[in-house]
Amino acid sequence: MSQDIYILAVLDGLSYAALLFLVALGMTLVFGVMNIVNMAHGSFYALGGYMAATLGLWATAHGASPAWSLLILPLAAIIVGIVFGALMETSLMQHIYNKDPILQLLITFSAFMIFEDLQRLVWGTQPYFVSDIVNYLGTADILGITYTRYQLMVVPGVALVVFVALRSFLKLSSVGRQIVAVSHNREISTALGINVKRISLLTFVVGSILGALAGALASPTVSWVPGIGGEMIVLSFAVVATAGLGQIEGALVAAILIGLARSFTVYLLPELEVLIPFLIMVLVLLFRPQGLFSVAQSRRV
Repeated sequence: MSQDIYILAVLDGLSYAALLFLVALGMTLVFGVMNIVNMAHGSFYALGGYMAATLGLWATAHGASPAWSLLILPLAAIIVGIVFGALMETSLMQHIYNKDPILQLLITFSAFMIFEDLQRLVWGTQPYFVSDIVNYLGTADILGITYTRYQLMVVPGVALVVFVALRSFLKLSSVGRQIVAVSHNREISTALGINVKRISLLTFVVGSILGALAGALASPTVSWVPGIGGEMIVLSFAVVATAGLGQIEGALVAAILIGLARSFTVYLLPELEVLIPFLIMVLVLLFRPQGLFSVAQSRRV
């Protein structure tokens, strides 16, 4: 196998890991605060991609420069997060926070299926693809390999900036510290005067925006078709489970691990592409059921 294949596998793996991380980050943030595994989180990824593609086609039809796509991508994510994230939190999630975890999974999975039908209703079944920004930024040579600057710099760069910004927000801002407090104990946070209902809404919207941002960033590189959110939610759940539920830094490491493993498998053993991410997850959970970066806690009876 030539050296070029290995270089391509690393570049593809890091770019895909950035998308996985953003989706997993939104999921683990919601779980950390609300203790809910949101199976509908993949829908925000899909909706973010559809919204970005729709706004991109609209901008192109009106003669806008491809450079505007750099603003359209986060704008699409914010629209999806605020509209659909806030709608889901206020109309559905607030009613199941204290319910049985199995019921929570079933209800959020039902929401995922509703979002899937909504996508088909609004955007149909034809693929959406807008690559103007990728063509606009051009390519770069990496050790003799020609690779798009968009996937090389923009996608990983945005993921890294989001990671640093979120960590700083949670540690340094007043609202961020309230989110951390609620993640540790909702009852005590309420007794201390924190508006837990508002914090839950804010957290869910932020998590939705992160999932939608991953979809918006991916939209210029792949054709957007119904069902794409299901694949991403399964892979991002593998990242979250491997890292440990609620572990933000761990999600970054696990996303890189699974992204690179998946990429090398595509080039070297493509028939095992679907298996490898979940094989990693299973092996980790067999030896560390709490995940790589979580600390086992005593069970309260």
